[in-house]
Amino acid sequence: MAHAPRRPVLAVLTTVALAAGTLAATVPSASADGPGVGTPWVVSVGDSYISGEAGRWAGNTNNGESVHDAGGPTTYFDNAGNTGEQIERCHRSKAAEIYLGGGVNGLNLACSGAKTGTDASGSYFKPGLDFYNAGGNQGQALMLQGFAATHNVTMVAVSIGGNNFNFAGIVTQCVADFLGSPSWWPDYCKDDSVVTSQMSTASVNAHRTEIATALQNVRTAMRNAGYADSAWTLLVQNYVSPIPNGAGFRYSQSGYTRQSTGGCGFWNADADYANGTLLPKINQTVSEAITSSGLTNVRTLNLSSAFNGRRLCENTVGLYEEKGLASWTSAGAVDKTEWVNTIRTVSATGNYYIQESLHPNFWGQKALRNCVRQAYNAGAVRSGTCVRGANGFNANGEPNMTLQ
Repeated sequence: MAHAPRRPVLAVLTTVALAAGTLAATVPSASADGPGVGTPWVVSVGDSYISGEAGRWAGNTNNGESVHDAGGPTTYFDNAGNTGEQIERCHRSKAAEIYLGGGVNGLNLACSGAKTGTDASGSYFKPGLDFYNAGGNQGQALMLQGFAATHNVTMVAVSIGGNNFNFAGIVTQCVADFLGSPSWWPDYCKDDSVVTSQMSTASVNAHRTEIATALQNVRTAMRNAGYADSAWTLLVQNYVSPIPNGAGFRYSQSGYTRQSTGGCGFWNADADYANGTLLPKINQTVSEAITSSGLTNVRTLNLSSAFNGRRLCENTVGLYEEKGLASWTSAGAVDKTEWVNTIRTVSATGNYYIQESLHPNFWGQKALRNCVRQAYNAGAVRSGTCVRGANGFNANGEPNMTLQ
């Protein structure tokens, strides 16, 4: 149908890419350790949903950074001196899921904005799951290969494929459509070309092949590092639902409060499409890519409903000021606030980054870490679906989660 004329709208979301630790994510110096020898390591590769993007912020607020700044200014620092990032804007958070503790070391090689293949053409280097090697920069598969040769890597966790489906472009379009059309004549993003082009059979088939190749590259890296396929496990996780269905929003879609207050500017119909069609198709493609890859040492971690009840703008949670909470350290904050970071536009100021938008925040990262630890299962890695458990924290200070 014809679209209503747009009102002038500020530019929205330029870099909401699926982003790029307790333990620093710095690659330690070489040692006598190697395949099957030494302290076990788990390594994460992929995009922002595993790198720890948005891991600085616990819940959301419009009352200032101090209310929910759980990680502080060094959240994304992963160089040896804890003074900056090894790769700028990879945003490898100290809250990232790969730092399991309990005698298992973690290394985070993932990068916010990463696709299956390396992109060295933009303002920021984005290493993919490949063997890129130029100008002092390496792809994540090559980084993994070098590290695994001198460390006992028992599990590699991966999240990849969302950026191949143009996650950033889709979110940008959806928020622009929400802000640029009235509730009596909404302009939906679900029928815009940025979405329909990615949902075409040709695009889905191409992305399936890209993801399968990336997984094969991880296997090649480990083989080149001296590992038999049976000596380690690849844990492939899919993507969590970050917003509720339209009926589950706590802000009306009339007016602009949904974005101006809640930072979740989606029309109800677009939210329903995201949860009913878009996310299932992406997750299905990841699953099919595992089969296409031919890898035999894979376990899967289904995260699709892990944040249900704690999603951005969901009517079961709220901003700190809406729940009468002073800060992220207030009792019960983890159960009353959101686990997904607000969508920011050009209004992002101070220490906020636009690219942190719509990613698991500090609470969400810690919940995912709980899921990954249960999947790691003391080295006997298992598949499962992770869902929220009882309110409160476990002994590690993470939201209670259950792996089914």
